[in-house]
Amino acid sequence: MSELDDLLRNNRDWADKVCQDDPSFFERLSKQQSPRYLWIGCSDSRVPANQILGLDPGEVFVHRNVANVVVHSDLNCLSAVQFSVDVLKVEHILIVGHYGCGGVHASMTGMRLGLVDNWLRHVGDVCGKHADRLAKVENDALRHARLCELNVIEQVANLCHTTVMQDAWARGQKVAVHGWCYSLSDGRVRELGMDVAGPEQLQPAYERALASMPVAGKRDE
Repeated sequence: MSELDDLLRNNRDWADKVCQDDPSFFERLSKQQSPRYLWIGCSDSRVPANQILGLDPGEVFVHRNVANVVVHSDLNCLSAVQFSVDVLKVEHILIVGHYGCGGVHASMTGMRLGLVDNWLRHVGDVCGKHADRLAKVENDALRHARLCELNVIEQVANLCHTTVMQDAWARGQKVAVHGWCYSLSDGRVRELGMDVAGPEQLQPAYERALASMPVAGKRDE
């Protein structure tokens, strides 16, 4: 149990330090949750939302799954979206993929991983949809990076089509969806030009995002 003891010790040290720096922090945190952001990201342990954004606990609502997928049949994801939009009134939803994603790579190469292969079929559908574009990228690493970006773009489109987002926009709620991709190599986030603040913006944003994507070049991933 020594490893778990280390974790508990780390927790105590962290809590003590927070209290020293800001004695009322936990009292304030326990009384309200009012984040402006919902982060939908990959479950990858190297992609922690709060640290990447430089935000404290309570400032970002988080949902994560393998390969940052948003599909209409996933009630877990949609429940997180509905709660954050309807109850917490977040202003921005960030769908954040990351370069080097293992789930995306498995979908691209046909690698079998087990039960998760069924979930990753969603990414496989993205790969198939954009097969012609990906075929023009000769380098495997760059093709992987392009698919990571394409996956984010498609998941933003999926989210914008949900009843949660359509209803929020219909009642005039100000909430926008953004597509980003995080680089493990330098810790920076790349904007993909997929920013949607209303249903009429979806198709133009989708077309711009695809048009601005390098065919075979590098986007500093």
